[in-house]
Amino acid sequence: MSRTIRLDAVLIQAVIAGALSFSHLHDLAEAAGQDGWKAWAYPISVDLLLVAAWRRMRTHADNRAAWSWFVIALAASLGANIATAGLLDLGHVPAWLRILVAGWPALAFLGGTLLAHTPAAAPAEPEPAPAPVPLADPTLAPAPDVTVERAPEPAPELPPAPAVAVPPALLDHARKVADTHHANTGNRIDPATLRARLGVPAPLAAAIAAQLA
Repeated sequence: MSRTIRLDAVLIQAVIAGALSFSHLHDLAEAAGQDGWKAWAYPISVDLLLVAAWRRMRTHADNRAAWSWFVIALAASLGANIATAGLLDLGHVPAWLRILVAGWPALAFLGGTLLAHTPAAAPAEPEPAPAPVPLADPTLAPAPDVTVERAPEPAPELPPAPAVAVPPALLDHARKVADTHHANTGNRIDPATLRARLGVPAPLAAAIAAQLA
């Protein structure tokens, strides 16, 4: 019984506060040059933005955009209540307030659109539970360690090096160089020296040295 009376009192208080705020917003809009039905639309716009932001805040508590638009709509409502309490001459509304009132519909439309069409964050998927580890049977003996030895693979046989053909003229020239080297040093010429004297590749120098031996 007491819960029902308290709920009714809250509803009555909400209706009174909403009616007064609605009236103050209407009076301020009308004083700012918004006459006729336009003055009545301003309170509805402010209250709808408040409700939309509040619902978004209840769904996502960490939504900063919803908090921002709620503060903007609340400031518009409180500002109208304070301005119509005798602090503002409604017969001579300043130009900046007329600009704010005239620009409010676009601001409210932007806020309502962002609140209605901003996608909600997808809930994080739970991580899959790890697979249970089977318990070892104490009656089973542990398996012995098995060592597998692999036979060494035979080294691949290299193909024989192709024979290098030595031109006869080059061979005669090499023989003269070898004789001169032997006469000057008393030693037979080695393949490295022969290669340096003739200016030929190493395989060709080795083939010439083999024929001179």
